[in-house]
Amino acid sequence: MIRAPKDIWLIGIGTGSLSHITLEGVAALRDAALILVPRKGAGKDDLAEVRHQIIAASETRAKVVHFDYPERDPALPYQERVALWHDEIANRWAAALDTAQVDGPVALLVWGDPSLYDSTLRIAARLTPEPKVRVIPGITAIQALTAAHAIPLNTVNGAVHVTTGRRLRTLGLPQGDTTVVMLDGECAFKDLPPDGLHIWWGAYLGTRNQILIHGPLDEVCDEIIQTRSDARAQFGWIMDSYLLRRTSR
Repeated sequence: MIRAPKDIWLIGIGTGSLSHITLEGVAALRDAALILVPRKGAGKDDLAEVRHQIIAASETRAKVVHFDYPERDPALPYQERVALWHDEIANRWAAALDTAQVDGPVALLVWGDPSLYDSTLRIAARLTPEPKVRVIPGITAIQALTAAHAIPLNTVNGAVHVTTGRRLRTLGLPQGDTTVVMLDGECAFKDLPPDGLHIWWGAYLGTRNQILIHGPLDEVCDEIIQTRSDARAQFGWIMDSYLLRRTSR
């Protein structure tokens, strides 16, 4: 029977910048016995390379172990597809850790923040026995986006709604002053009534490849879609997010 380690540390590493990990996160890397690093397949080597750069910069002596990231089955309903995917990721963690035979805390580097539209906590809960989980937050994609555009997240006394591209497509724009959209591979903003909407979009935030576009949605919509497509073709992957807000022109 494969057994989980007693301690798993989930370390937020921001959106790809080496400076997005906190001092607490660096200290945790140094104290970890083992660091799990996913391999996500051809064309996505940059994702693992960023993790390796952060690990090297921390000067940790932890053992680094890789595992291959599984693919989701697109034929299944969404909820079932994600649940089975999480099960398989947990199995691959456990198999990699069983092979490594290392005692002590196990660290995983999590893009963005482990608590915000990320399932690493849910995956860790699938391990047997369930480990003690320590979460070390990093810079979130939302922080990186608003900082890059030098804008406040909220309006004065205004609410902020954080959602996904999938929900934006099915439910439309939420009520409220500001909406932040993450995990939108289909550019759901293109189907919104653009009147009065301003968009602040960013990809590869905090890295040398950072791309920023903002303006009235009806004026920059096509530019964002084309830029996103070109960048994904160039780098093999893309991580982006955007903020929508109604403004007076």
